[in-house]
Amino acid sequence: MEPRSSGLQRLVHEVAKFGAVGGAGVLVNLGVFNLVRHVSDLPVVRAGIIATVVAIAFNYVGFRYWTYRDRDKGRRSRELTLFLLFSAVGLVIENGVLYLATYGFGWDSPLQNNIFKFLGIGIATLFRFWSYRTWVFRALPPRSAESILAAEARGPGPQPEGSRSAQRVP
Repeated sequence: MEPRSSGLQRLVHEVAKFGAVGGAGVLVNLGVFNLVRHVSDLPVVRAGIIATVVAIAFNYVGFRYWTYRDRDKGRRSRELTLFLLFSAVGLVIENGVLYLATYGFGWDSPLQNNIFKFLGIGIATLFRFWSYRTWVFRALPPRSAESILAAEARGPGPQPEGSRSAQRVP
């Protein structure tokens, strides 16, 4: 069993990496949102959905290859399906806030659009963090995660005796 502080440190590290990818994703999301609003006549929520979809693609790459690179990679199609499912729920939460502000309360200035887009992103992020770490990027047993990181650090080349790739059965 691992010491409590080690588990807490790991969670803090995970939250920091999730936040870094997510923060960059927020910039992508808001940048695309404002670009689409500036260069097209699309309604605000449609522009928000386009921006969210672009940010989802950006975030998947960051989460899979950086934040959760030590997590189970065995079933990528299942992972991607769950990621897209939970991302779609996050998209509805995020743009639902924007829709409610714009069409429910009539708050439709560019500043108000950005404030409520940002607020929706924040609320959806809480859901996404929980769902991604619980269902999408599932943790490997501690020994497996350490061996994966060690193998990545070694890079390509001959594998030591006893490693998984050296034990392949014909």
